[in-house]
Amino acid sequence: MEEAFRVILWFAFAALLLTLVASGALWWHESTRRLARGLTAAIGKSPDAIIFDTGMKKAAGLDFTHGDLAVLWDLGRHGLVFSFDEIEGAELIVDERVVARTQKGEPRRVLEETYPGASRVVLRLIFNDLETPEFEVTLFGDLTTHAAYPKTASEAVQLGRKWLSHIDAVIKRTPPKAQPVRPATPEPQIEGPEHD
Repeated sequence: MEEAFRVILWFAFAALLLTLVASGALWWHESTRRLARGLTAAIGKSPDAIIFDTGMKKAAGLDFTHGDLAVLWDLGRHGLVFSFDEIEGAELIVDERVVARTQKGEPRRVLEETYPGASRVVLRLIFNDLETPEFEVTLFGDLTTHAAYPKTASEAVQLGRKWLSHIDAVIKRTPPKAQPVRPATPEPQIEGPEHD
């Protein structure tokens, strides 16, 4: 009987240990933690502002110190880092309609309401990049109960508005790149008989 009790005790201990290891691995590989670690690795420090896509596979992070914006997708397996001067603007899209926008060289289109009944809220970041001209982050619309995501459409719109303000401040503070000056070439002279 005593031997059977020891075996049961060992099995219980092994099960507890296995549960703790599995829980730790799940915690470590949870999507928002994984994406946050990826953003930190991409920009070299913890982001000053961060947003996660409700699909739990994409994220974006701003580093105000060094002037970088990192975007990750595919759970952080792929990503890009843009300097602030490569950011062209951002749009807040509610139910497939652009409701607010900030873009270089244009006046900011201000958000006028909170859209509490919206079914989908998306933030589109726009870059001066041929291969990745834009990056969309869904802030509301997919079912998720994670604490990192807005619970209502209004909260998602407020988060999107905050990011629009960040991007607006970035593009207003970043001086435009100087365009290379090309020497003016004189127009070719056409030779021929002169007319009086």
